[in-house]
Amino acid sequence: MPKRVLTGTVVSDKTDKTVVVLVERKVKHPLYGKIIRLSKKYHAHDEQNAYHEGEIVRIEECAPVSKLKSWRVLEKADKAPAA
Repeated sequence: MPKRVLTGTVVSDKTDKTVVVLVERKVKHPLYGKIIRLSKKYHAHDEQNAYHEGEIVRIEECAPVSKLKSWRVLEKADKAPAA
């Protein structure tokens, strides 16, 4: 099974070797049909502390690194994904 890859914005880089990435997705409401924005935060492993707040990055699912971290940063994305 392939690993999931998500694109999001770094909202925190305060902890050592960790970034918090906010991933937003748009879904259609099941009853009303309106497009709504859902967001979730993921803790991702950043070995060199290379990524900072406000950058758009791609993260990949991996084996658990710690209690909260099961994702690692792949690369800096050029722009936000077209949803």
